[in-house]
Amino acid sequence: MPAQKFEKKLDSLISVEFKEKDGPGLVFLVSKNGKAIYEKAIGKANLELNVDLKNENVFQIASMTKQFTAVAILILEEQGKLNVNETVSKYIPDYPNGDKITIHHLLTHTSGIKDFTKIKALKDISQKEMTPEMMVDFFKNEKVDFLPGEKFEYNNSGYVLLGYIIELVSKESYENFLKKNIFDKAGMKNTFYATDRQIVKNRAYGYHKKESGYVNKTVISYSIPFSSGALMSTSADLLKWQNALTQNKLLKKENLEKAFRKNHLNNGEEFSYGYGWHLKDIKGIPTREHGGHLFGFKSMAVYIPSKDIYAVTLSNCDCNSPTEITKKIAEIMLKNYSN
Repeated sequence: MPAQKFEKKLDSLISVEFKEKDGPGLVFLVSKNGKAIYEKAIGKANLELNVDLKNENVFQIASMTKQFTAVAILILEEQGKLNVNETVSKYIPDYPNGDKITIHHLLTHTSGIKDFTKIKALKDISQKEMTPEMMVDFFKNEKVDFLPGEKFEYNNSGYVLLGYIIELVSKESYENFLKKNIFDKAGMKNTFYATDRQIVKNRAYGYHKKESGYVNKTVISYSIPFSSGALMSTSADLLKWQNALTQNKLLKKENLEKAFRKNHLNNGEEFSYGYGWHLKDIKGIPTREHGGHLFGFKSMAVYIPSKDIYAVTLSNCDCNSPTEITKKIAEIMLKNYSN
């Protein structure tokens, strides 16, 4: 498929799915062999100032943060500072049942720990500045949902614990560890631990859609999602991230591969989550995927390793879900490059 025809196909797919141009919107980036071959932005970055979205805009990426947390853990393992089979109690001695829960359980959402997003009291702390230790204390004494390794159930608490362990082991903040070991090495100059106070150049504002129209996003303290969902980035920086992984700039190949292996429950049943990525497929071709959702923002990225195809979509309204369209874009790319 010639580039022009291919662009037309993606343009028409996007225009059918997202017709509104005056509301918040989305940015799209598609790459092949590490190079962006399609970029598009539709909608507004700021409704009050009537500013159009552009691909340079910085978005909350929400749970896509989990990829960075998982890789940070593997970097510490490569440095010989921890092992994913070690238990939580090695690092947090008073953690309930911590001698049965491993770092591997946290990475794979099989720990059984109560997800803090399901705790009613969350609204009482949602705007407080919490330390990682305070966040762990918030959920650690909740009744567990199941025993470690019994089930796969998506869990934000596990990834908050991982961020706390990163700080304890590295003796620096999660934010600094990621900047030094990931963002700087990958050349990601527009990726940050989220803040509402500091000036972030090209920041896209987040929105909700109500019956009466759009409203500004609910304000929360980013210390709540922490290492499970507090990063912000651009589509171009996320491509740099993907390329840094592909080119083994951050980890040796054999160590990074752990993130992309399917795992097994105690009963031997396989489930399709690695460390920070869902391991799925499009028409039988393996993919690595993850999305995110945080007040006012949604994100989704699909990577097809065998073709080095990457598709990422970022939205500044939680009314626009990028999940299905990103998969459709990846499918069109796959068709285009399957010959």
